[in-house]
Amino acid sequence: MDKLKQDLLQLIDPSVMMTLEKTGGLSHLGLDEENDVVLIEVLVDKKIPATDQLRSEIIKLVKIKYGHKGIKLTINEKKVRTSIANTNIPVIGIISGKGGVGKSSVASNIAYRFMKKGYQTALIDADIYGSSIPDLLGIAQQEMIANDDEQIIPLKYESMEVMSTDFFTNHHEPVIWRAGMLHSMLEYFFNQTAWDPHTKVIIVDFPPGTGDIMLDFREFCKNPKMLLVTTPHPAASIVAIKAGIAAKKMNQDLVGIIENMAYFEDEQHNKHYVFGKDGGLNASSALMTPLLAQIPLAIPTNHQCLFDITEPNGKIYNDIVDYLIYTLEITK
Repeated sequence: MDKLKQDLLQLIDPSVMMTLEKTGGLSHLGLDEENDVVLIEVLVDKKIPATDQLRSEIIKLVKIKYGHKGIKLTINEKKVRTSIANTNIPVIGIISGKGGVGKSSVASNIAYRFMKKGYQTALIDADIYGSSIPDLLGIAQQEMIANDDEQIIPLKYESMEVMSTDFFTNHHEPVIWRAGMLHSMLEYFFNQTAWDPHTKVIIVDFPPGTGDIMLDFREFCKNPKMLLVTTPHPAASIVAIKAGIAAKKMNQDLVGIIENMAYFEDEQHNKHYVFGKDGGLNASSALMTPLLAQIPLAIPTNHQCLFDITEPNGKIYNDIVDYLIYTLEITK
């Protein structure tokens, strides 16, 4: 792929008569190894008839010179490539070491509380293999619509805007993609979505662990703030610590730890530690990162996963959001 990349960089953007290397026009180059399909995105200064010649040259390189079976090529004008992640809008990533800790529920509730406080909020479900936020929020799958600039219009939960892999696939069918396709989906989320221009905070629900999404995310957001979710079980906290260390190694600021499903409180206010105890504290100590909350097991009164401010868990999430607003200096 390195030789192909060098050849692509020497091709000319006909709208400015400069190489793609000089214009920075080779936006993405990847390979779907299973199907031997090369994934390419090129940005040109302006689409003109001569752009068809550029397309032809790229196809010849991929299929004739380098012998790949297929190519997925997108050529866009630079003016339509705008990314909310490369603005000054705060990006808060919700991460975990393993699945099953309630990370998506935590992400949804944090985004919900930001919205209820009057912040225009974007919620990105980047848990591509296990996207669940549309189901958690009760957003029915529907056909995605593009605006005049060919950007996708996100779906909404009240005033909160939401994007998820689930909107682009058959509902409840598994996503079986390699790295190139994962990168393309992030491209849609950040660069090809018509987010509200008044967006004040972006919440990103990441897949568990430290795979390709975490690595590729650095291209779309240079300084995300990460919240690490764990349960109190020792095994979960050990894996969470690994995820926290990985985030730090990727220069992603770890700003807090949330212990989810910390305990169950009965009607007599006795706490029962169903999944063990102190996993969040152990992770906090190991990572030298504050433990922001220990969220008990509870079922929301009025929603599938969202807690209102009148409920104990809603007040906990409200305190978490207040902390984020203060420490990250998020303004309306």
